[in-house]
Amino acid sequence: MSIFLKCEDANIICDKNQYKEASFWDSVKLNFHLVYCKLCRQYTMRNKRLTKLFKKSDIKTMPLEAKVAIKQRLQQEMTKQ
Repeated sequence: MSIFLKCEDANIICDKNQYKEASFWDSVKLNFHLVYCKLCRQYTMRNKRLTKLFKKSDIKTMPLEAKVAIKQRLQQEMTKQ
């Protein structure tokens, strides 16, 4: 078992680590990889930033009833033509 990772593997572990699904050993290997790989450090930082933005955002969605009403109205308008 090697402590060295390919960048592809490091990115997969980074994604798992973000959602607390990576094992302790995977996290150790990832941190070691991030010491010497600038591209994977950037990937990790972007991942963390994106996650933080999604958690911070106050996204409002349209209620299901409104979506159904819009769909029905569109279908009615399309059949009139």
